[in-house]
Amino acid sequence: MEARKIIEDSDRYLMHTYNRFPVVLRKGRGVKVWGADGKEYLDFVGGVAVNVLGHCHPKVVIALQKQAQRLLHVSNLYHIEPQVKLARILVTHSFADKVFFCNSGAEANEAAMKLARKYAKEHSGHRDHDRYEIITALNSFHGRTLATITATGQEKFQKGFEPLMPGFKYVPFNDIQALEAALTRNTCAVLLEPIQGEGGVKLPSEEYLKQVRELCDRHDLLLILDEVQTGIGRTGKLFAYEHYGITPDIMTLAKGLGGGAPIGAMLATDRVAAAFKPGNHASTFGGNPLVCAAAIATLEAVIEDGFILDHCNRMGNYLVERLAQLKEYHQQIMEVRGRGLLVGMELTRDGMPIVTACLERGILINCTGGGNVLRFMPPLTVEEKDIDHVVGVLDELLEKAL
Repeated sequence: MEARKIIEDSDRYLMHTYNRFPVVLRKGRGVKVWGADGKEYLDFVGGVAVNVLGHCHPKVVIALQKQAQRLLHVSNLYHIEPQVKLARILVTHSFADKVFFCNSGAEANEAAMKLARKYAKEHSGHRDHDRYEIITALNSFHGRTLATITATGQEKFQKGFEPLMPGFKYVPFNDIQALEAALTRNTCAVLLEPIQGEGGVKLPSEEYLKQVRELCDRHDLLLILDEVQTGIGRTGKLFAYEHYGITPDIMTLAKGLGGGAPIGAMLATDRVAAAFKPGNHASTFGGNPLVCAAAIATLEAVIEDGFILDHCNRMGNYLVERLAQLKEYHQQIMEVRGRGLLVGMELTRDGMPIVTACLERGILINCTGGGNVLRFMPPLTVEEKDIDHVVGVLDELLEKAL
């Protein structure tokens, strides 16, 4: 089917929940994808931080093929070997003791919020039996379900879906005084992204998350870290919390975990996880054998092929340096910031014309924040030559002042 017909049918049959670019992507290998018309693109969106190993990584493809021939799906009423193996890997390489599997980042955050409330009800004294409130950050993003858009500190995602769920408060990101001032007898947890991805690649100060951890400990609150975008090597460490010398009580993962397969996970310490009993939470497809096989292959590649995290750090530093060089002679660039291969370039103007022009030049990038932050999330296997090409095109486009 030719691209024009696919786009027409897409408009006819799919709900219009995306402003899709007029491109049909049909094949991918490494950092490149190809359209139905044969045009080649350099992918610096990476499925929105999903394709950490690039497109169709051989280890992931082979794992999926082998598992598809063995067992596609069984209920969580039974023990599932790939699920157990994946949970063991995650626990071995993180702060956590227990894992719950689901299908997306939003579902992982839903599970985390439910667990936090359940834990608070079981561990609060009689006078504090109503501890249910969760504090999140302004400019955050935690998902598209009713609960997770409520947790999200951006009104544009909430508009039209009121009334929102009760029990959420918002404070400025990276402001420990504001967070402390927002605490009440009803607070049970603090939910934060280590780096605000959808909010424009906003990084905290080096001490902020330590201060949050100390505050939570002092007031007997749970700290939940949403690592849906930052996890699985994206920031140069397996998990972003490792950069800040802390551990959370609960962590959520998705995106990069399956290397392209749809899977989410909620991790917690034994102390907190014990609040969930059979029947409290579930997911029919959570921990499906097929997606777990893909996630195992992804994690083994990231962890065991030790060069990937080092390479991510080197390429991330190189990308920031190259973009920072553009800032020296393009006044449209306000700031370049990022960690590992989650990088943002904030402009003084709308970034969408540049995104569109890059698409025409065979480069996929993304615009986020208030619409003026160009976000770069290439596979962790990206090379200097790929970065040089993207920066060169950006240089030309900024010079034209599109």
